Amino acid sequence: MKSVSVRQEPDQRPHSHLSLTSTELRTSVSDEIESKPPAFPNDTMRDALARHSIQLPDATIDKLDLYCKLLWEWNEKINLTRHTDYERFVSRDVVDTMHLAKLLRESEEVLDVGSGGGVPGITLAIVRPDLQMTLSDNTGKKVNVLRDMVEKLGLECAALNFRSEDLLDENRFDALTIRAVGPLDRLLTWFKPYWASIRRLLVVKGPKWKEEQAEASRRGLLRELQVKVAAEYPLAGTPNNSVVLKIWPKNAPER
Repeated sequence: MKSVSVRQEPDQRPHSHLSLTSTELRTSVSDEIESKPPAFPNDTMRDALARHSIQLPDATIDKLDLYCKLLWEWNEKINLTRHTDYERFVSRDVVDTMHLAKLLRESEEVLDVGSGGGVPGITLAIVRPDLQMTLSDNTGKKVNVLRDMVEKLGLECAALNFRSEDLLDENRFDALTIRAVGPLDRLLTWFKPYWASIRRLLVVKGPKWKEEQAEASRRGLLRELQVKVAAEYPLAGTPNNSVVLKIWPKNAPER
């Protein structure tokens, strides 16, 4: 597990431009599509993974299954996810996770921003246990849930109740994973002061990513950055695609 340095508890510091609201944390790419009844009412984790041609070791599948059960149990008490059946969990959450996993090198130090219910932070820690994952969220109730699930899943990752800038002030990360946190121009504004602590961003985006990139460019936020579509794949249940954008400084090599 990565050792993460922090200065103070978050409630001892004033909120800044990097604070995430609970509304922003609840907004997700997949939530753009209205929830529908389960397409496979007698589904299992293995069935759903097989339908999407995802092959994983049995122990990993069992851990994903346990994570789902823990998440759905907590979801009855606190709003964490709308993906409450195996098909939606696999087609949206696991598919995103697998594409992110392919873009991370062995044993890299990764900060998951606005971890919420644990996607992609916990799911990455499950499918890539070599990664040094740190989960972050500024909502205390969600962090308590994350810690409970991490403990019950036996994962080697920290779940911290801190805003991202609290961690980036004193820590360096190979990658930040970002999913369903905010539009691209807002993300790039937030992280502009912290590129000395970040090698790259890996940002999961839905079908409006080109408009978001154009707005970020219009605001001059891409002048010193490289942006690459590192992965593109179908967004299940829609005619659209999701992408993973890789973003890094122009004066640094691509990783």
